[in-house]
Amino acid sequence: MNKKVYIVILNWNGWKDTIECLESVFRNQYSNYKVIVCDNASSDGSLDKIKQWADGKLKANISDDSRIAIHTSPMLEKPIRYIEYTRENAESGVLKIDEPPLILIQTGENLGFAGGNNVGIKYALARNDFDYIWLLNNDTVIKPDSMIHLLQRIQEQPSVGMCGSTLLYYHQPEKVQALGGATYNKWLGISKHLSAYEEFNNLINSNKIEKQMDYIIGASMFVSKKFIEDIGLISEDYFLYYEEIDWVIRASGKYNLGYAPKSIVYHKEGATIGSSSASMGKSSLADYFAVKSRLIFTKKFFSYTLPTVYLGLLIVIFNRIRRKQWDRVEMILKIIIDR
Repeated sequence: MNKKVYIVILNWNGWKDTIECLESVFRNQYSNYKVIVCDNASSDGSLDKIKQWADGKLKANISDDSRIAIHTSPMLEKPIRYIEYTRENAESGVLKIDEPPLILIQTGENLGFAGGNNVGIKYALARNDFDYIWLLNNDTVIKPDSMIHLLQRIQEQPSVGMCGSTLLYYHQPEKVQALGGATYNKWLGISKHLSAYEEFNNLINSNKIEKQMDYIIGASMFVSKKFIEDIGLISEDYFLYYEEIDWVIRASGKYNLGYAPKSIVYHKEGATIGSSSASMGKSSLADYFAVKSRLIFTKKFFSYTLPTVYLGLLIVIFNRIRRKQWDRVEMILKIIIDR
């Protein structure tokens, strides 16, 4: 099992989370991998901070919870070699022969989740020297054997093109955020993470979970090169949200989904834009893209469900009225009218 993997991490004004993530990623027990960090034109000097960390001049934050800290401390030996590309060079194939462990790409603008990750995928495709890509959120910490379990599961089943991890809450590591993925209700345009908020235990039936999954959660998506070549890149119809299920719908009938229960990823969940799954914890920006992308996705794949999806949005509006979030009521109504 010596398949090459590119780990693609997207950063936008989140260098503190990113370097903590990198501290865990470079403890990977699987050796044949490179890390690509794509920066979506951060305004906080993220790439400079990440380079300072790689040079050993900046320390990563360490969690107060020993269950997390064990995967990011003591600090990795530095320096870690890196190279920096512009988006144009990364995508065009104007690349150095000597590829260091860490590849930094400045995308030049905020391309959103799909666009930013696609820059990293295009870099890998330009090199054409890999077997899998692991799309990993920057606000995560991984266990050292996480990627090994993803590789094992996806290679056990030739029909699987995409595989998910067990996502646990970073601030409550005993709680499940999602077992691999989520179910999707097309009539309302909403999803539900599998086993969300349940106590985590190791007695998980991966086959049962795989049968329930409608898509893999974007915080940890392990994707084969063949899947990408056959289905294409992540759809940039969306700036944020619904990209994962769009990818899966396009692959329907061609590839199955996999789940590696022992691939453990601790996720802070929406650290950059405040996209907590709890409604009161959602930022206005998260609310905006959640509604907008819901309508884009529904019109694209399930237009016949639009009446009930709109009805569901009326319930969302009612809840915002109840919470006296008047600015959001106006925002949602404007999205509905504009669509």
